[in-house]
Amino acid sequence: MKSLKFSFILTFLVAFNGAFCQAKIDSFRMYGDVKITLDIPLYKSKETILIFFALPNGNTTEQTMGKEFQPGDDWHFDIQHIKAQTEFLRNKLEENIVVAYLQNNYKSWPTWKVSHFKYGIEIHHIVDTIFNLIPTKKKIIYLNGHSGGGSFIFGYINSVGNIPSKIQRITFLDSDYNYDSSQSVKFVSWLKKNKKAALTVFAYNDSVALYNGKPVVSEKGGTWYRSHLMMQNLENSFEFRQTRNDSLVFYRSTNDQVAFFFKTNPERKIFHTQQVELNGFIHSVLYGTKKENEGYEYFGQRAYSKFIE
Repeated sequence: MKSLKFSFILTFLVAFNGAFCQAKIDSFRMYGDVKITLDIPLYKSKETILIFFALPNGNTTEQTMGKEFQPGDDWHFDIQHIKAQTEFLRNKLEENIVVAYLQNNYKSWPTWKVSHFKYGIEIHHIVDTIFNLIPTKKKIIYLNGHSGGGSFIFGYINSVGNIPSKIQRITFLDSDYNYDSSQSVKFVSWLKKNKKAALTVFAYNDSVALYNGKPVVSEKGGTWYRSHLMMQNLENSFEFRQTRNDSLVFYRSTNDQVAFFFKTNPERKIFHTQQVELNGFIHSVLYGTKKENEGYEYFGQRAYSKFIE
C-alpha cells in the first residue's frame, strides 16, 4: 500500500505542476476489496473540490463514468455519465474538480459494510487518505452517491462525532435508504456551524413504483419515505419553501443550505437512474451557487452530451 501511495503522489504532483498536462485517470486499491479511481483534471486553480462518488449497486466504475453507447453495449454504460457531467462542471466552475469513484468487489456498499466489522473506521480512513493526497492548499469535500452508494456516506457520518468542516456538501442521489432520525442531529449541527455547507436530497415516489406489476419497495422501504422523514426532522431547525414544476416538487430552506428534489410518480414508473442521468449530478454540485440552472435543467434534456466520450 505504501509503494502504491508513493507512486500515486508522484504522478499526482506531476499532473499538478505540469501546467499543460491532460486530464488523467488513476486507480489504486485500499483494504484489498475497495477500488478507488480518481479523475484528475487539468489544474487551473489552487482551490479544489474533491467529490467522493460512491457507486450504485451492481455498477462498475467504467459503467458509472459512462461512454458513447453502441449496439451491444451493457445498458449500464448509458444511465449515469458521471464523467461527462464532471466535464460539464469543469467548464462552469473556477475550482478544480477531482472525482473519486468508489467501488468495491461486491458492487454494493451495503454488502461491503456487512462484511467489514470496522467499516466505519475504514470508510473514514479512505476519505482522509484521498483528501490528504490532494496537493492544493485550499480543498473541500463533497460526499455524493447514488443508490447503495448512500450506505458509504452514512458509514462516514456514523463514524464521526461531528461532521467536519472540510465536508462542504452532502448529496443523496436517490440513496438515503439507511437514514434514521437520529442522524438529523449531526446534519443540523454541521449546517449551523458551517454556513457554506449544503445538504441536497433527490428522491422519486418509489413507494408506488411497480416492476412487472409488483411493488419495487415497501411503503416505508424506499427513498421517498426516508427523504420525507429527513425533511420532517430538519423542519424543526430550517424553514422550507416549496415550488412545483409539473411532476417535480422542490423544497429548499430559506437560507439555501438544504434542498429536497422530489419526483412524483402518478404513472407508477421507475425513475431510479433518471434522477442521475437527467443532470442530477450536475445539479447536486451547482445547487445554491451562482451557476445553478445555468445551461442545464434538472430532469431536463442531457446538458452534457457533447462531453460523452
